[in-house]
Amino acid sequence: MKVLLDTNIIIHRETSRVLSRDVDSLFKWLDKGGYEKCVHPVTMEELAKNDDTLIDDLFGVKFDSYSQLTRNVPMHPKVCALSERIDESEKDRNDSALLNEVVCGRIDILISEDAEIHRKAVSLEIADKVLRIESFLERALAEHPEWVDYKVLSVQKRRFGEINLADAFFDSLKADYNGFEEWFNRKAEEFAYVSKYKETLLTFLFLKVETEHEPYPDITPPFVPKKRLKIGTFKVVASGFRLGERFLKIVFDNAIANKVEEIYVTIFDKTSEQKRLIALLTDWGFVKFGVKSGESGNELVYVRDMYPKFNVEDPKSTFPFFPRNARAFLAPIYPDYHTELLPDSILRTESPNDFVESLPHRNAISKSYISRSVERDLHRGDVIVFYRTGGFHKSVVSTIGIVEGVFTNIPDVASFIDICRKRSVFSDDDLIKHWDYNPHNRPFVVNFLCAYSFPKRPNLKWLIENGVIADISSAPRGFTRLTQQQFETILRGSQTDESLVVD
Repeated sequence: MKVLLDTNIIIHRETSRVLSRDVDSLFKWLDKGGYEKCVHPVTMEELAKNDDTLIDDLFGVKFDSYSQLTRNVPMHPKVCALSERIDESEKDRNDSALLNEVVCGRIDILISEDAEIHRKAVSLEIADKVLRIESFLERALAEHPEWVDYKVLSVQKRRFGEINLADAFFDSLKADYNGFEEWFNRKAEEFAYVSKYKETLLTFLFLKVETEHEPYPDITPPFVPKKRLKIGTFKVVASGFRLGERFLKIVFDNAIANKVEEIYVTIFDKTSEQKRLIALLTDWGFVKFGVKSGESGNELVYVRDMYPKFNVEDPKSTFPFFPRNARAFLAPIYPDYHTELLPDSILRTESPNDFVESLPHRNAISKSYISRSVERDLHRGDVIVFYRTGGFHKSVVSTIGIVEGVFTNIPDVASFIDICRKRSVFSDDDLIKHWDYNPHNRPFVVNFLCAYSFPKRPNLKWLIENGVIADISSAPRGFTRLTQQQFETILRGSQTDESLVVD
């Protein structure tokens, strides 16, 4: 496959700047998969304008490892129309030229961290072929599971003093923040959340609860007094394993446990890693608030309020809250798939060692559920109560999901795989078998957010005794609509945290 690389990715890879480990990971998997790495003429022109003397070396030596495209593909009418309507600068027109290669079919995939390129890709209906680094890695690992010769360890909580500050993971943080090493060493007895590959860090998260009396003299506009959770340090290396979502779940869990009113983070907007993290945060409801001034320069301040509310049009923005009066459905899931898809809902009878987060869907908050249910009338904002099958005593309700989207008229198996990949428990081969199982009743897909694991799991016996299920023969085989009373009964019986339920 031919992969076109955006200019900034080439610059990060080939110049003397501090290398992004995201880009290092990308090139590792590009080479492993035998992808043809392509460079567009506009990239050559942009690099030629750079004053860095090392650029001269690229033309003579390093570009030998890339395929250089020529200008023999005319602009597609769709791209011309979009460019004439919105392009204002030379950079805008260069972005359109890159996208044109995808529209015209000369390139299979364009990889870019540029938000404007991705917005254009949506307008041109090629978003599935224009990927961020993380998205490409996820797709590559889903298509080639045999490449994964290691396991990404479960999230670990470690004291700062147990973490190797000399790991190259911290190089960018040391470069961005004056005094980072001194700050890190002062935290020796405090805890951070990490994940590793062997002894190399992939993710680092430090959280701090601040009271209403915390001063914020360097933030503009000023914060009003609130109890807040500060994301003190948050870095994720692109790995293809959706670790960013996994760690955001930890952020939200801490916010709920500490009953804070707001979460905030201060972050630079310089590197592809930082831009990707900002995109992740905004996708989950963080909004730009202001600026924090400091010795290392001005950082952007992003906040996410944690007042109970629910946005039916964008459930991510109010995750993990869900509405009491929502349409609710009971949905069965077999034991073989339950903890694979819902790892936070692992049962006491299961071993955590069997569910190490080595696959993207295990780390994701966003999941896919595949069904052939007669009931298909689900909508964004509906609530799913997952029912782990297993018999009279072993069947339990375990988890709340919030519907993000429903795909009922899937045209072909390729579309089915694209919808499910990274968010379901199935490999591509499994998905093909699932699709072909009954050609007269093709499956549909419900994308949902894994919002809450019940502290107590009522079993089938309890559900029958309390009027949620009529009898053992009425146990759900597909989506089963719950009445408001039945949903309330489950919430009470599962000892659900009422602070998450929006009236």
